Amino acid sequence: MSSRIRFNDAGDVFAAFPELGRYAPAPSGPIDALAYARELAGLKPPSAAIAYLSHLLPRREAVWWGCQCVAAILGPSAKDEAMRLAETWVRTPDEDARRAALNHAQAGDLKIPTVWLARAAGYSGGSLAAPDQPPNPPPTEACAQSINAAIVVAATSHSPYMILGWFKACAEAGVRFAAGEDAKVVPPPVVRSDSPAA
Repeated sequence: MSSRIRFNDAGDVFAAFPELGRYAPAPSGPIDALAYARELAGLKPPSAAIAYLSHLLPRREAVWWGCQCVAAILGPSAKDEAMRLAETWVRTPDEDARRAALNHAQAGDLKIPTVWLARAAGYSGGSLAAPDQPPNPPPTEACAQSINAAIVVAATSHSPYMILGWFKACAEAGVRFAAGEDAKVVPPPVVRSDSPAA
């Protein structure tokens, strides 16, 4: 089973995406990129792992993982046009699909997690300008940051007692997916306000 990551050392991820340091701690020395993802996923809170994995995975794989996370968190309400466009781009990552996702995201409400997924697909490459305008490529980190935002917005839209559980579930799914397995998100146990674990 081959991994899906595009970096060997975790430090290379931070070198390629300097802004990542605002969301996740950089390693203190050389460490395997996937091993560092596992390390971050074990921290509390595991939100740094979400940001790191968003940058570690190749764009297409990262968008797919983000779609799985948001779908698991939101359930049926995630099945909207923005999600459809993001998934369409993953399955057929051509310019028409990217442009359709970008156009929808630019007109969408960024309080909706799936709009961030469409934005991630739209920011995966190409140009942000209209086809008849000079090319204006998206910032290097824009796709990854949009995936991170999608998961964070989805997780924080639920009970505050469930946020960390969803972050951990998505981080663990991301680590498995990066290692070459599937991106299935295992929902965390339900935590209620009257629970001793809350």
